[in-house]
Order: sequence, then structure tokens, then C-alpha cells
Amino acid sequence: IETPSGIMNSIGLQNPGVKDYILHESHFLREKDTVILANVGGSTLESYLEALELLEEHNKTHRVMDIIELNISCPNVKAGGMAFGMNACDAEYITKEAKKITSTPLVVKLSPNAHHLVEVAQAVESAGADGLSLVNTFNALEIDIHRRKAVFDNVTAGLSGACIKPIALRMVRDVASVVDVPIIGMGGIMNWQDAIEFIMAGSTAIQVGTANFINPKVCIDIIKGMEQFCKEQNIKNLQEIRGII
Repeated sequence: IETPSGIMNSIGLQNPGVKDYILHESHFLREKDTVILANVGGSTLESYLEALELLEEHNKTHRVMDIIELNISCPNVKAGGMAFGMNACDAEYITKEAKKITSTPLVVKLSPNAHHLVEVAQAVESAGADGLSLVNTFNALEIDIHRRKAVFDNVTAGLSGACIKPIALRMVRDVASVVDVPIIGMGGIMNWQDAIEFIMAGSTAIQVGTANFINPKVCIDIIKGMEQFCKEQNIKNLQEIRGII
């Protein structure tokens, strides 16, 4: 559903599954001149580790990934649906267990709904994470006043888009100021100006999600805009402006 300057979704993590990805999807990606980032999620610790083991095993013979993004915003069914990334202890534990299995660079995707996000980030870094990505969607509510019910069956849903950018930007800066590992920043990036802001807040790289619904070529536009900005500002390398706020 659309919201002012954003969208809300409750679609789960729709994908063909790790086995199907290895057998079919990965072949297409290997043909492209690009980095393959595999996002791994699960409902139990065991399902995370099983996925990682399968990916790591096949990566030895056929490249199926270059980076793993461990999505710890998934609900932990054994903990009553609380996301793995909601507290530092759980986040640290799942990161440590993942690092035992994989030698591939591990980026942990954090939830902005964690009560103490900075503590979670520090715990994940201490557990061996090679990088962090943040933020995921914000937990939000939309009500149908005529039906007198929440719009979504799950009651709350994930909010993304331009409306969350100022908060996401602040969170990236908060985390970047206390960790040494690279950060992939995201949250409401709609154009190259937003991308530059996230770099200045401390992001090493960025991700773009919701903006693709509006403009499928948005990433190309962002790259071109950033390049032009750097030329105009006489910036030789983004490192000159990274984390300057």
C-alpha cells in the first residue's frame, strides 16, 4: 500500500529457495560482470546455517556468491517471532555461528526496529562480521477506517521509501561512528543527492529498493549524478567525503 512518500509491504521474503537458486539462478548471474551478493534469511538458527552450508559447499566448485548478506531482521520462530537482530546477544550469537561455516565476506543486515541499534552493531562487529548493511524497513501501521481493521493481515508491515530517509541517515551515522567495518547504507535513497548524503554519513556503499518501482533505471541515474557531482566538486575519490558528518 502507498503511504505519503513511501510504501508499506507485508510480502515476506519471496524467493525460490537456496537450492533452486544454486541450481538455476546462479548460472545467470555468473554470466554477468558483477558481484554476487546472496541475501540469507531463515526462521530458525538451523535454517540459516543450513542455507550457508549449501552456499559455501557449492561456492567451492561454481561461484554462487561473492558476499553474503545475513538478514537478521527475520522473525525467530523459537523466540516467539522476535527478530534475531532485536538484541545484541542474539545478533552476536548468530553471527559467530555463521562465521564458523563460511569463509565468504559476511555482511550482516540490521533491523532499525532494534531497541539499541548501536549495541547490536557493535556486537555483530565483535562477532566477526566483515560489514554491516542498514537499515531494513521500519515497523509501521495503516488502518482501514471503513472496515475498522488494520490494512494488513499481520497488522503491522514494513515501511520504506523517501519518508524513512532522515531516520535511516541518522542511524547510519550513529553506527558508522562506533564501528570500523564497512557499511552498506540504505533507506529512502531516491536519487544521487540521497546517495551522496549516505556516503557523507559514513556508508561505503549503498542499496536502492523502493525507488526502482518509480524509475527502473534509477541506479544508472544515481551513478551518473554522483560522477557529475564529484567532477563539479573536484572530488577525486569518495573517501574524501565518506563519513565527514
